[in-house]
Amino acid sequence: MSDQLTLTAETRERGGKGASRDLRRNGRVPAVVYGGKEEPLMIHVEEKLLMKQLMTGHFMNSVVMIDVDGKQIRTLPKDVAFHPVKDRPIHADFLRISKDAKVNVAVPVLFTNEEKSPGLKRGGVLNIVRHELELVCDADKIPDDIAIDVTGFDVGDSIHISHVTLPKGSESAITDRDFTIATIVAPSALKSSDGDTTKDEGETAEEA
Repeated sequence: MSDQLTLTAETRERGGKGASRDLRRNGRVPAVVYGGKEEPLMIHVEEKLLMKQLMTGHFMNSVVMIDVDGKQIRTLPKDVAFHPVKDRPIHADFLRISKDAKVNVAVPVLFTNEEKSPGLKRGGVLNIVRHELELVCDADKIPDDIAIDVTGFDVGDSIHISHVTLPKGSESAITDRDFTIATIVAPSALKSSDGDTTKDEGETAEEA
């Protein structure tokens, strides 16, 4: 489960491009906290601290407590905009959430026990269709990643969401089909002249 993070913030009185530029010149990143049936709150945070938390790799899937004027606001990061050239954060959006809220998050997948997959042992290739799963989770139980066991899978097999045991408090946001997460294909399938790869029967690329 992702750790809870804390960001110290200050309110900002002025909006607009000029005020935002002034903040950035002073090492601050303008941001907004919205949702929760309250008025949006304009804040700014320290760029170095925001970058440090972004570098954890799970910032977007973590509960972030915004500490502003001695009050803590429970939030979930929704977007961080970056400068197109300097690759520095220039704005951030945070969604207010309650402790018992359900949140939609994209959680990365990891594949385990590849040495126990007959298809991979025979030279097959793991063709990943989805690198992340869209999940609905308890706000205080957001997983860092979802481990998928490929034990027993052979060339031509597909791994569907129905093969995955999700952690307690999490469920798939997609419920209308048993979608494909990965397939095990023969190396030759990836080298075919028309670019075809082994696909799950009945599921198009759009459906994946």
